Amino acid sequence: MTISKILIVDDSPTEALFMSDLLGKKGFKVSVAGNSEQAMTRLEAETFDLILMDVVMPGQNGYQATRAIKRDDRFKDIPVIMCTSKGLETDRIWGIRQGASDYIVKPVDSEELLSKIAALAH
Repeated sequence: MTISKILIVDDSPTEALFMSDLLGKKGFKVSVAGNSEQAMTRLEAETFDLILMDVVMPGQNGYQATRAIKRDDRFKDIPVIMCTSKGLETDRIWGIRQGASDYIVKPVDSEELLSKIAALAH
C-alpha cells in the first residue's frame, strides 16, 4: 500500500503544524482537520491513505471518530494512527480496539512517526 495523502485530525494548531511540516518535507500531501466533524467532511470530499488522529478534542473525541470511520464502508480501509497525549497502556489498548492501526504518544517523535507510516506502507 502506498501512502501519499495524509489527513491530520488535531485541535492543536501547534501539533498539526509540526506534523504537517514534518510530513510535507518528506513528500506527503497533508490536510488538516481541527475536529472529527471537519475530518468527516474532508473524508467525504477527498481520498486519503492514512489518518493521524488526536484523542482529546472538543465534540466527538478521537476514539469515537476512529470507531465511526472504521464502521463506515467508504473509509474502513484507511489506516488510523492515534497521536495523543493519553499515554497509559489502557488508552493504547482502547485505541486499537476502536480500529486504530497504531498508537503514538505526544509529543510526537519524528522518527517514530515516520517509521510507523513506513511500516503501514508495506
